[in-house]
Amino acid sequence: MTDVLSRSVYLRWRNAVFAIFAASGLSIATWAARVPTIKEDLGIENREIGLALLAMGIASILGLSASSVIIARLGTRTGMFGVLITLSIGLAILGLGSGFFHSYAMLIVGLALFGFGNGCLDVMMNVDGAAIETQSGKTILPLFHAFFSFGTVIGAGLGAIAASLRIGVAIHAVTIASLIVVLAIVAIANVPRRAVTDAVAADSASAETAPADGPAPGWRQRLAVSLSAWREPRTYTLGIIMLGMAFAEGGANDWLALGVVEHEGGTAAIGAAALTVFSVSMTVVRVFGGPLVDRFGRVATLRVLAVAATAGILLFILAPNLPLVFVGAALWGIGASLGFPLGMSAAADDPAHAAARVSAAATIGYVAFLCGPPILGFISDHIGLLPTLFILVVLVAASGLASSAAKPLPGAKVGAGRH
Repeated sequence: MTDVLSRSVYLRWRNAVFAIFAASGLSIATWAARVPTIKEDLGIENREIGLALLAMGIASILGLSASSVIIARLGTRTGMFGVLITLSIGLAILGLGSGFFHSYAMLIVGLALFGFGNGCLDVMMNVDGAAIETQSGKTILPLFHAFFSFGTVIGAGLGAIAASLRIGVAIHAVTIASLIVVLAIVAIANVPRRAVTDAVAADSASAETAPADGPAPGWRQRLAVSLSAWREPRTYTLGIIMLGMAFAEGGANDWLALGVVEHEGGTAAIGAAALTVFSVSMTVVRVFGGPLVDRFGRVATLRVLAVAATAGILLFILAPNLPLVFVGAALWGIGASLGFPLGMSAAADDPAHAAARVSAAATIGYVAFLCGPPILGFISDHIGLLPTLFILVVLVAASGLASSAAKPLPGAKVGAGRH
């Protein structure tokens, strides 16, 4: 059972994890914002950028998979600090490889460390976020994801400023990496010395494998408990929820602006504006969505949002004019906003298995997020971009149909009610 913390410790912990979510978003946007400059610095083509993205994606998935092992061994507090340092080193290496050494090999090494660190961090910070949600008794995991979005906005803005001032990628990346290291030191100092899985998974494992008065199991037994999530049908049903919404979010990030430009007669600026509408809509709902979930429950909220996303994507595809395209983009962003955080929250209902279930559900969602857009791109080469987006409609509808899996488990102390 998770101990009830004092309010001051709770608030420091919550704010520290807010900062960690923002740092993750900041790091990712820093890389993404400088891709054009990196391409120019290294003199590479799109295919080399694609291979670099593939290396980062594979490393991210490995990080997601390794997170349960790391948490079982070290706990989330030490684990988060270690992977924040890892992704910072990766960010610095990719920046130096591009802007100083002009080495494509260094870029790949940096992206591999960067992707692995962010993959691990994503599970760990969501496990802590879910534990904080349990402490508060309110649905606040969407707000943590909003801080991730804030981090991406800050990172993209700083990247744009750096590019406009012709600040080299090496200086920019090393500066942001150093900032994240400082933030990690300050934030982790405010995370309680509690290993979420070490404490509660040990209790669970003890109940199953050891006498009541016997010693706590070792990390290998805790790991066995962690990996058990992959044998639970609910993991895969939650995965469907997150897969559909991850496809919707990733597809918008990579193809929405291009869809406006190529198929709706808009300029590049209008395409960027439509993507901004999508992103702002998603962020706003993540900021204010928690009380709605507490009022109406996860299942009802997910169903309504699935309808909104379906309607938004269909309107985007079929709209006869640009104003309706923007309405479609807004509904698309609103609908896709909470699927991933609420899936994480549902996966963490039982603290004794939170790390394992979050890791498993996140792996399914992130495979979709990372692999979905390239798959859509391949299909669009054959049937066109807008017809390809009908695939998102089907996946979002499936996400809505699977939403009953997000119903809180009996006895779960969450703010989402019992809907």
